[in-house]
Amino acid sequence: MARQGTGIDVGMRSAIAVRGAYKGGTFHVSAFSAGEHAVSETADAWDTLDPDFKLTNARIGLSGRDVNVRYTRVPQVPDWQLRRLMRFEVEEVGDQSGADVASDFNLLPSLPELDGEDVVLLAMARTALLDAHEEGLKAAGGTLDCFSPNAIALYNAFLRYGVVQDDTVLIANIGHDNIDVVITRGPDLLFARNLTGGGRLMDDAISQRLGTGGEQAEKLKRQLATLRPDGQYDGANQEKVSRAILAAGGQLLSLLQSAVLFCKTQVKISTLSIDRVLICGGGAQLDGLCSYLSSGMHLPVELFDPWRVVDTSGLDDESSAELEQFGLRSVVALGLATMGSDPEAYSLELLSPAALKKREFFGGQVFLWAAALLAVAYLGYFAKTSSAATADLESSYRVYKGELDRKKDADDETERLLVLNGELAQHAAELQRIVGAGEQLARTLEVLGTSLPSDFWIKRLQGRWGVDKELGIDDREDRPLILLEGLQRPGSVSPVTQYQELREQIETRLENVRVVSSYDASKGFSFDLTTFAPEAPKPKTDETDQEDA
Repeated sequence: MARQGTGIDVGMRSAIAVRGAYKGGTFHVSAFSAGEHAVSETADAWDTLDPDFKLTNARIGLSGRDVNVRYTRVPQVPDWQLRRLMRFEVEEVGDQSGADVASDFNLLPSLPELDGEDVVLLAMARTALLDAHEEGLKAAGGTLDCFSPNAIALYNAFLRYGVVQDDTVLIANIGHDNIDVVITRGPDLLFARNLTGGGRLMDDAISQRLGTGGEQAEKLKRQLATLRPDGQYDGANQEKVSRAILAAGGQLLSLLQSAVLFCKTQVKISTLSIDRVLICGGGAQLDGLCSYLSSGMHLPVELFDPWRVVDTSGLDDESSAELEQFGLRSVVALGLATMGSDPEAYSLELLSPAALKKREFFGGQVFLWAAALLAVAYLGYFAKTSSAATADLESSYRVYKGELDRKKDADDETERLLVLNGELAQHAAELQRIVGAGEQLARTLEVLGTSLPSDFWIKRLQGRWGVDKELGIDDREDRPLILLEGLQRPGSVSPVTQYQELREQIETRLENVRVVSSYDASKGFSFDLTTFAPEAPKPKTDETDQEDA
């Protein structure tokens, strides 16, 4: 019997659960539930999910600012060495963010363009986000399987239920606050990422243009807004609302185009070109969006509806009607349920530290503890029945105690050397910052040389030492800073988008950079940045608090 899986996608406008099993080349849905809301907190979003079935073996989707999917190119090494490399990568990110991070990684399919190297897809998420979802699942009476990035669920939905050919396809799930993007070449995953942006861009544009509240703006968007390129409107109200979202539509288009450029940079395939685009999610329901994106990207753009090849005969009439309403918004949940049911699915599985320890215990450690107890019982029986063996054990004890004392001395010497090494490392870091001030300026110039929009020019670029609390540098120690100011050509096209792309390039290409920037249509733009900000302090744990007490 095929394993049942539950996929749950909880966003800022809907909460969706799909349950079923993958067998016979398709997914057989046994239960479906969805709810709409307008909240800003994950815990509140869970309150709208009220299914009439058990959320067992639940795989929960992750997206947003607290989720990071990145690529790492590594030499082809053994699995144990790869795990160590990824652990170092995760620890570095956790130290920089000052927050606990859960992670998992998986290899991407071998790329012919990369000879002798592997590309690792590494997913990380703040444990605070995982804890919030776990509390919501517990309140709903469910049991957790794991967490997975929405982009990976989207890839599995396309791979199992999409039209997979030899072409290169961009698939985007457009939510309210985020866009999950994957790029595939044939059946192979090339790129996965979550972007900030989505339907909220349209709502904010309508609110600003027409002076309405957020809920009213969203209602107007659903009822009247269109991005049809023919410019034909059914009345003055539709024209007002539609014209209000044109700039936001351009931002959405730019996000998808920048994802393609970023993919080329990440996987080092400069000749990569997209053949077609598929979109889903609540934002994909906007009238005329497919035509608008197709016109801007010069590619065919279609809605991605995997439910056409999914067996939904097990649903009752009410659930079927609900699925019909939420079909485009349920693609990620379908992909998550497929991953939970199909052991062959490509997967990234994140767990909080507590859940990970529980899985490891019941997955193997409980048997080790049982074996240890049996061993102790056997040794006790053996010691009572054999005095000769007891004498041998006492002799061995003396030998091992002497060896332990020698190793303890070596450990003390190692601790001393570690302290000395830390002091030397501190001196080396100070020298590196001094030398790195010039390198920081040179790297900034290099980024500007290749990424500065043609409509922008620099009027001031200054390197200096100082403090900047917005960049996390207080008055205890000066650090090298960069001040960048510039203007844009009057009448330039989408200056805000160009400014946002410039900021993204700076954040992407300058390692460990912190940026504070601003943009004003009349005054131009400015960036305060540094790559030498101190690491954020680690939060105190319960164990540390006890030691301080």
